[in-house]
Amino acid sequence: MPNNDLQGRTIAFLCAPEGTEQVELTEPWQAVERAGGTPRLVSTQSGRLQAFDHLDKADTFPVDTTVDVSDHTEFDGLLLPGGVANPDFLRTQPNAVAFARSFFDAGKPVAVICHGPWTLIEADAVRGRTLTSWPSLQTDLRNAGATWVDEEVHICDQGPNILVSSRKPDDLKAFSQAAVDAFKP
Repeated sequence: MPNNDLQGRTIAFLCAPEGTEQVELTEPWQAVERAGGTPRLVSTQSGRLQAFDHLDKADTFPVDTTVDVSDHTEFDGLLLPGGVANPDFLRTQPNAVAFARSFFDAGKPVAVICHGPWTLIEADAVRGRTLTSWPSLQTDLRNAGATWVDEEVHICDQGPNILVSSRKPDDLKAFSQAAVDAFKP
């Protein structure tokens, strides 16, 4: 049943032009829409984003805006889907890293799943925070000053903002709900 918990709220979904795990984009996107919010796809290039189902090409999605012309002031929260290639590309793009970091600096909620924390590591946004991720990132997160936990969803409020994290597609129901809750006014 639709609700209006996020009425008037716009959530940025930051994705690379290629490599986003499709279900980690579409399920939270639909959850934001069901809650009355407006999701917007932000990338490093205009055009269409090529999503993936693990290592296989899946659907394409239209990019709403790019990191070089947008900033956190246009959004009420940030969601970072995973997929291995997606955050690995984003962390090499200074504008994408700065875009992600700006949500922390502004105290706005951020939700991240799977390999998505790689972008936040590059943004130096995980130091002193507790989060979960795909298990292969735990050493990277610890080396970046974070505490890693193996949980379906973890909500960290020990920092400048709320940080919601999850491990994998199996966690999407809990992750999407926790993200929507964090994005509420």
